[in-house]
Amino acid sequence: MTPVLKPAAIALALLVFATGAVHTVQAQDWKDRLRRSLDRGGAVTEQEAAGGIREAMAQGVQRAVLQLGQQDGFYGDEGLRIRAPGQLRKLTDTARQLGAGRKVDEFELAMNRAAEKAVPLAADVFADAVRQMTVRDALDIVRGEPDAGTRFFRRVTEDRLRAEFLPIVSNATAQAGVTQRYKALVGRNSGLLAALGGSEAVDLDRYVTDEALDGLFAVVAEQEREIREDPAQRSTALLKKVFGSR
Repeated sequence: MTPVLKPAAIALALLVFATGAVHTVQAQDWKDRLRRSLDRGGAVTEQEAAGGIREAMAQGVQRAVLQLGQQDGFYGDEGLRIRAPGQLRKLTDTARQLGAGRKVDEFELAMNRAAEKAVPLAADVFADAVRQMTVRDALDIVRGEPDAGTRFFRRVTEDRLRAEFLPIVSNATAQAGVTQRYKALVGRNSGLLAALGGSEAVDLDRYVTDEALDGLFAVVAEQEREIREDPAQRSTALLKKVFGSR
């Protein structure tokens, strides 16, 4: 008979996802810990388990928000830095070669600063997603793929995040002069842009918003994969009660 996944076990699995790890172990060790928790039972109430789930999910996404929602959160990370839109990439690469790299750097820095200002809005949106999460959602995350939790968040929050990010990005890009920098870059190299087959029809605010969302969920997914393979640090009373002190 298939065992019923206890609320305590759900909390355990999601706390593993959210709170971080201190020693490297294989994914199988994580699964073994989960299996033992199913068999152990314990005096963890449904209310405690639900609280643990909310705490775990909130902490997990908070790490991504804190990482990206600060100066150089995007710009300082080579893998996440927002670069010129694809249709302008040839132009910016050529501009660097021709000695106009400073203009390109200013343009890209302004876009990244706009994304960094928008990301903190995700905290409240993710918190609402945690409150709306059902037991079935939790089960799917526990039993799902390494990025199941990230997929859950993206499915239930992306539209709202995009709607809330866009005006912040628009305001930030206006203050930072992104459009002016873009026009200066394109204007100075309009002949080259045409020769390269480029176009000026780029919605920069929407582009930055989409790039910010992709970067945010990429960080959440990376953390989830790592935590699924590592044991959690049992640093709180709830963790110790649910998982044991050893």
